Amino acid sequence: MTDQKMLTVNVVTPDGSVYEKQTPFVIFKTTLGELGVLPDHIPFLASLAIDEVRVKQGDAEDKFEEIAVGGGFVEFSNNLATVVANSAERKENIDTARAARARKRAEERLEKAKQAHDTDQVKRAEVSLRRAINRLNIAGH
Repeated sequence: MTDQKMLTVNVVTPDGSVYEKQTPFVIFKTTLGELGVLPDHIPFLASLAIDEVRVKQGDAEDKFEEIAVGGGFVEFSNNLATVVANSAERKENIDTARAARARKRAEERLEKAKQAHDTDQVKRAEVSLRRAINRLNIAGH
């Protein structure tokens, strides 16, 4: 590996640390769009979308590790990106059967809430559905 500058990505949830690694580049999906970060980037704080965090693996041009995040925020300063997420799973740890069941439950809840014209329940079911679909997409299913 070359002597290029690195930054540290740390992903934490209410259950504890999910991921910590040094990398030359990371991509976050924020609520305002995609944000790529290199070492020495200016400090920032951003809300994360229910999507993925992609962490470049060493010198490999197109190899990234993917972490599914269920919302939250990222703070970056002094070459440390701290992701505080409601939920987060590394790609290899996603239980696809469980995610598929969660998607089915969310779809059923969404349909029921729409029929009842319950806007609060519709919003909750839509968030659950986005989280389940995100996990399945990242797992490659």
